[in-house]
Amino acid sequence: MTRGNEDSRRKRNRCFQYIAGGIILQTIIIVLFVVFVMRIKTPKVRLDSVAVDSLTANSSPSSPSFKVQINALVAVKNKNFGHYKFEGSKVTFSYKGTAVGEGTIAKAKAKAKRTKKINVTVSLNSNKVSTHSQLSSDLSSGNLTLTAYAKLDGKVHLFKVIKKKKSANLNCTVHVDTKAKVVHVLTCK
Repeated sequence: MTRGNEDSRRKRNRCFQYIAGGIILQTIIIVLFVVFVMRIKTPKVRLDSVAVDSLTANSSPSSPSFKVQINALVAVKNKNFGHYKFEGSKVTFSYKGTAVGEGTIAKAKAKAKRTKKINVTVSLNSNKVSTHSQLSSDLSSGNLTLTAYAKLDGKVHLFKVIKKKKSANLNCTVHVDTKAKVVHVLTCK
């Protein structure tokens, strides 16, 4: 009898150990899942490339001006395990703080762990730039510095259950070589 009670006690203890081990393992898996998969990150928005389609510039000190047609490739990088649906937005190009052109980023969806690329065509002109600015010297030196800004508002959808609002900002500097009619430096923050 004592031997039988001792065997059944060992079996019960082993069963409790397996149950406790299973609970600990499931807890570790759930914690890792929450920490790495369920954490929602803000998507990144950048100008991937900018091409100058046409450019006309007048660097005379009395009436400096420029007219540029550019084709920009906007990249929305989604690092989340769920897709990012964002609303349509505007990308604004400025020269020394003055808006010189605006393009439209269409409403779209960046899939999970993917980068969505969107073409944006923008016409820029210096009509709103004051004639007392540095525009004449910048155009005669052949280096036109523009900044681009956009804000994308949208939601990250995880497992079709969790929806979290996230806003992504685009903030880039574009240096256009007005003599060669190309973009020679493109930096984004």
